[in-house]
Amino acid sequence: MLVFAGTRNLELSEGIAQHLGIELGAAKITSFANGEIYVRYLESVRGADVFVVQSICCPVNASLMEMLIMIDAAKRASARTITAVISHYGYARQDKKSAAREPITAKLVADLITTAGADRVITMDLHQGQIQGFFNLPVNHLTALPILEAHFEDLGLENLVVVSPDVGRVKVAKKFADMLDAGLAIMHKGRPEHNVAEITHVIGDVSGMTCIIIDDMIDTGGSIAEGARALIASGAKDVYVTATHGIFSSPAYERIDASPIVEVVVTNTLPVPVERREGKIRVLSVAPLFAHAIRNVFDNESVSELFDPDFQL
Repeated sequence: MLVFAGTRNLELSEGIAQHLGIELGAAKITSFANGEIYVRYLESVRGADVFVVQSICCPVNASLMEMLIMIDAAKRASARTITAVISHYGYARQDKKSAAREPITAKLVADLITTAGADRVITMDLHQGQIQGFFNLPVNHLTALPILEAHFEDLGLENLVVVSPDVGRVKVAKKFADMLDAGLAIMHKGRPEHNVAEITHVIGDVSGMTCIIIDDMIDTGGSIAEGARALIASGAKDVYVTATHGIFSSPAYERIDASPIVEVVVTNTLPVPVERREGKIRVLSVAPLFAHAIRNVFDNESVSELFDPDFQL
């Protein structure tokens, strides 16, 4: 087993290696003056099971291209198998045509990863599960729900209601509510344009309750800030927010600080600056979960238990 880290999320890569009890593989990743990316493995990968860990985050296109080049380099160096460990799958929001003449970029990214030479993909909490079907190779789709659930259990909150930010996340919200033995509410959200959210209705009783809004990602923070205000206006006592992927594009931090949210809990599938991990933002590590999946894949053991939100590490 050889695990190599892309440059975008070294904290997660180092955590994975630590839980596996190995050192990260040596690789040189630099850029030419014009921005072209150069990759060279500094140790032999011939006949090895190579795992390339990368998060497709800002700058998204450079992150994606870096991962593709790392996969291509491993393929041309005669690696036995290549697994793309993608903690956050970029372009996942473009998974279908919502209007005429739009692309399905999530499928394009899947084709690029396959063409580059990956044999398997390990990822976490895709925007839509159907993206697994965009690949003609095995996709291990992990979930961070057990790690998020453990955090809220430790907080000892009472009178809980899990809130879905829109109808598309109801299934996940119901699963999370069952794990916490909590109630369920749903917000009706409209998007007049990208990164703009309008909360029009709150379906369910949240009066006097502690609410947890759960989503797969937080980008500019508009949805969760508006959702928190709508819940407080409906009588909620406190509002917490949790998501697997904390993208936090500007002005997310400012919106969160100005909102009535008590705490925002995300994982380290995406890098969050150390100076931002204070106040309302809490970052949990998913390195143990990825390490467990990598170990099982390498040992040809079942990974299905890791898809189960009731699974405990």
